[in-house]
Amino acid sequence: MTSTLDASAAGTWTLGTRTVNRLGLGAMRLTGTAAFDLGGRRDRATSIRVLRQAVELGVDHIDTAAFYFSPWLSANQLIHQALAPYDDDLTIVTKVGPGRDPSGEWTAWARPDQLRGQVEQNLRELGRDHLDVVNYRHTGPSKPVADHVGALAALVDDGLVRHVGISNVTAEQVDHARAVTEIVCVQNRYAVACREAGAREVLDHCGKHGIAFVPFFTIAGDGQEGRPAADASTADAVQAVAEQHAVSPAQIRLAWSLAQGPHVLAIPGTGDPAHLQDNIAAASLRLTDADLRALDALG
Repeated sequence: MTSTLDASAAGTWTLGTRTVNRLGLGAMRLTGTAAFDLGGRRDRATSIRVLRQAVELGVDHIDTAAFYFSPWLSANQLIHQALAPYDDDLTIVTKVGPGRDPSGEWTAWARPDQLRGQVEQNLRELGRDHLDVVNYRHTGPSKPVADHVGALAALVDDGLVRHVGISNVTAEQVDHARAVTEIVCVQNRYAVACREAGAREVLDHCGKHGIAFVPFFTIAGDGQEGRPAADASTADAVQAVAEQHAVSPAQIRLAWSLAQGPHVLAIPGTGDPAHLQDNIAAASLRLTDADLRALDALG
């Protein structure tokens, strides 16, 4: 199969007043080799090359956070070094809630009154006077979300933030957040072999209300954040579909994610130029109904 290396081939969706290509870039792996274990060393020049190449290939939506850093590299600072002064069409999405101290240790989840400080840290590192979208990464389904969302809404009023999103939430929490302010995106875990209870409900709920749904760990989704890895049969099934299209399994996982709805965005992360091109090629990949049925059965 011949794939077009242009992120725009996936189509577009809106994040508030921003229109973005549905295939973007996650910045976490620019600083290290493993998700939430960011000690694996990356080469600075290579990470900067990946960022610049991504933009050249049509990526206009980059997802990052101040807590994406290793002893050698900070994702926000890499983005600033590679891409500033920023193109007007580039949308940078950050997230707040979790925190890490300078040594890299995870600290207590931010209180609502501490979110301003986290937003200001992102502003300093990115070299911006406002953030396009800020996601509040919630602690889970049992705790209220409204106070934290309200704190971000206040920063919209102050001009530091343009739009608010939320992450790691239930459909009910989406509605609680929407009662406070406009929510432009929801970031939840959702992948071929990882569809937890209520996950599809949130995806569909977002579509109903015109909210972007942005799944994370779509490629390296198995075994992350303490979840058990899928068995070998899942990898074999994805591989079988990939062979039919003469593409990589990663491209199949991304194409499946994008096929879940026109409001679904993908933000695969990589610090490798070859992997970046492979991911971008998934924007033009269209799975058949038979492919989708086979992959849906894995959830």
